[in-house]
Amino acid sequence: MLDTPEAVVEALRENNDRPHGLQRTITAEELVEAAEPFDKPEVLATALLELMAAYEFTGEHRKSPVVFARILKLWDGAPESFSQSSRDVVTHLKRQKTWWACEACEIRHHARYQVTSGDDAGALETWRPVLDGATGCTEEPQMSQARALLPLLRAGRADEARSHHLTGYRRVRGHAGMQNEVGLHLEFCALSRNEGRGLEILAENRPLFGATGAPLARLGFLTGAEVLLARLVEEGHTDTVVAGPPGRNWTACELLAHVRTEGDRLTNAFDARNGTTAVGDRRRLRLAQRPLLDEPLPLGLRTCVTRPAAAVAVTAATAVADVPEDFVALVREARRMARVGHPADTRLWTRIAERLADGTATHDDRLGPEDLLHAELAEQRAYLLVQEDRDPESVAELKRAAELFERLGMPWHALSARTRALAWTTVSGDYADDVDDAAVQEGRATDHDAERPDAAAVRTALDEALSEAERLKTEAPFTDGTLAEEGAASGADGEAERVLEYLTVLYAHTFAAYQEALRQLPEASGSAMERFEESVRTLQAEAERLSVRHQVAHARQFVADMAGRRGDVARAEAELRTALTDVDASGRPWRGTRLRALLAQILLSKDEPAEAVELLHQALADAVRYDDTEFALAPTYALLGHAASHLGDYGGAVRHLSEAAARFDQDGAHNEATDIRLQLADVLARSGQQADAVAVLESVLSDEMASSLDERMIAQARLTLARGLRELEECLPAAEEFLRLADTVAAWEDDRAVHTLVAAEAAITLAMADRWDAADTAYERAAASHAEAPNPSLIMHMMCEFARLTMLSRGADGLDAALDHLTRADAIGAAVPEETEGFVPWYGRGTVHYRRARVLAEAERFPEAMAEAEAAIAAHEQGGEHGEVPRAEAVRIAALIEGSSLGRFKEAIARLTTAAARCRKANLPEAAQILDALRQDYLRRREG
Repeated sequence: MLDTPEAVVEALRENNDRPHGLQRTITAEELVEAAEPFDKPEVLATALLELMAAYEFTGEHRKSPVVFARILKLWDGAPESFSQSSRDVVTHLKRQKTWWACEACEIRHHARYQVTSGDDAGALETWRPVLDGATGCTEEPQMSQARALLPLLRAGRADEARSHHLTGYRRVRGHAGMQNEVGLHLEFCALSRNEGRGLEILAENRPLFGATGAPLARLGFLTGAEVLLARLVEEGHTDTVVAGPPGRNWTACELLAHVRTEGDRLTNAFDARNGTTAVGDRRRLRLAQRPLLDEPLPLGLRTCVTRPAAAVAVTAATAVADVPEDFVALVREARRMARVGHPADTRLWTRIAERLADGTATHDDRLGPEDLLHAELAEQRAYLLVQEDRDPESVAELKRAAELFERLGMPWHALSARTRALAWTTVSGDYADDVDDAAVQEGRATDHDAERPDAAAVRTALDEALSEAERLKTEAPFTDGTLAEEGAASGADGEAERVLEYLTVLYAHTFAAYQEALRQLPEASGSAMERFEESVRTLQAEAERLSVRHQVAHARQFVADMAGRRGDVARAEAELRTALTDVDASGRPWRGTRLRALLAQILLSKDEPAEAVELLHQALADAVRYDDTEFALAPTYALLGHAASHLGDYGGAVRHLSEAAARFDQDGAHNEATDIRLQLADVLARSGQQADAVAVLESVLSDEMASSLDERMIAQARLTLARGLRELEECLPAAEEFLRLADTVAAWEDDRAVHTLVAAEAAITLAMADRWDAADTAYERAAASHAEAPNPSLIMHMMCEFARLTMLSRGADGLDAALDHLTRADAIGAAVPEETEGFVPWYGRGTVHYRRARVLAEAERFPEAMAEAEAAIAAHEQGGEHGEVPRAEAVRIAALIEGSSLGRFKEAIARLTTAAARCRKANLPEAAQILDALRQDYLRRREG
């Protein structure tokens, strides 16, 4: 049916909408043949350029020179047949002598040689113009980005490696002509310990297994896949389901065998043909590589594979490396560390329980009664269970410990365990508050209510525990002074140990009072606050009397936390700083990690990020140093990321937020991980790394967990992604995201303003993508939504953008349509009531006048354009200092029309001189520089 040039053009347009692949390439070849019989060189030129692009994207580079030769022949005979953009391409290629020669490609080849010679530093310096974006081409920077990943890691430039992976992979994803580069990204994932990310890339590029047009590039892809799969198998993921060639299911082990066989076949064929071992040598070097990092490089992305349990942190392994094999020594060391509250005792108690369970150890009489060890292990299980929010089970373990201590004749230990059990019931979801007490009394309680712990009963039991402590203390009084802290540190028992248990009782009593007051905030009852304040005073006074400074710090931490929650930031800060002094004096430095994190939060709320960063770094360092597995690392990294961004340290912010997201994922906190990734994307976008931000957002939205996340959180992610894609000039994917978002927000009857926003932004983006029918539909939908949920600024911006894009698409033929859009914008602005929140009348009027001036100038109606530019200047004049920047731009347009189009250089120069001086006075040096540059150009032209 391709019997007319018009039919060929329509078929070319349809083929252009297809994804790159074999079908598109075959169709492009057929369309070149169909275009040849017609005496329409412009149609043949378009078909040939489309075919060359198709070969480029499917990796069939060998066929491209023949097509290019035909393009050059056509160019020599009928250059007018090429559009302006096509002319630019052909002119550039002719100037480069051969199609392959360009500066960015030459840089890549030079840098690649340096890498193979072992000169990573030299290669990265050579690559700098390409990696920094100073030079590029259709193949660059993505080809160099893939090759620079491992040199960057080896050079310790992990942040840059992360960024080039995120942005570079997006450019080669699914691109058959970039098989080798996809393989290099797979290799990077394996060697940066991001195997899960590698599997996702493998799944996204499954069709590349069938791309055979470029054998050497195919070998590069298969080798990268082999590096990844070998790492997975080595780490225990042998039976993990992975994406391989279509047609069957694959495990990691099976796919590894397949790619290894195919890789060997291709390697042997190349080496046999070439008579050398060069290709095989390069492949063997790649396969012999080991991971370049001890820990996974945080990429900020959600991945599908969790690292196996064997891959524990190096720091944690080091912390327990010296644990004695002798069971008696192991228990004694655990008890010593427990007495001083060292957090590393957790791993020791866990090891003790494991050895008793697997039969590699039995109780030894040298350790004292067997029930003592069972009681200690029950306490440890209670701590572990409470970390998992399994509070009822934790309470049960503490009660069991209390019974065992009672049986052993250890009343202080028994009382301490019972009091902690009571206190921990107050954080359980089954804890009944005073409202439920009333319900029980009035007969309104359910059976479940009647079974829940009663608040008043718990308070009574806690008070009885205090009375019991006083009785025990009377029977055997404590000595004031420094004995307790020093005795505990030296490992002594007796009085020192009883003092610590006594203070633990007071701490538990205070904790329960704190929980009760906390539940009633922001307006805690007088009785609840009085109980809390009395408890914390008692704890602090007794800890000071007995010189147990770490418990003094605990009391101050309670006070600081409550003060901060009630808005008394100054008191919270003062208490935390004093508490840190107490910790320093206690000889228990590991007690300072949480205090530093809390103080950092206070400082961030006061916009003092510099000290907050220092505190958070020290808290993290101490948590690792002292093996504090209970310290909340993920939220701390998140705080550190916020603090770094406040300081303008975007590299640090990206690094820490990426780490936070990865740790939230490891903890199973996927909502929190997603929230952090949205913050990470915002930081990346604000720091100018828009492509990185888009990669992170795509990860969030493609994650299988996304369907279970908050709908509005996901909608915000999609909106940000759509805007990011548009900024990257990926307008069609951006429009698709806006349309998906429109489907989501259509059901939001309680927030119709969102409909207006999404429809307007979708309309603009569809127009930018040259999808005018859909754009016009979205445009009218946005206008109708504005009538229901007004957003005049946005709708006027949309109409101005449509005027601009109409002229860009249709030239002077679109003048009437463009002016109609601006007339509608004027009407929108005029209909806005005075003092409407969020609408600035002078800015709206000035923007429409400015756009109309440019539209009329493009249609060469210069006097009318000049009048509109003057009107824009006058409108922005009304904005005072806020209007100076848009006013300067309006002056620039007026001067361009006045000088270049109307030939009034003298008037234009005078206008620019005055405006530049005004900008300097308003502290706008960049605007002044732009106006001065135009003025200098006019001066030269007038003199010439």
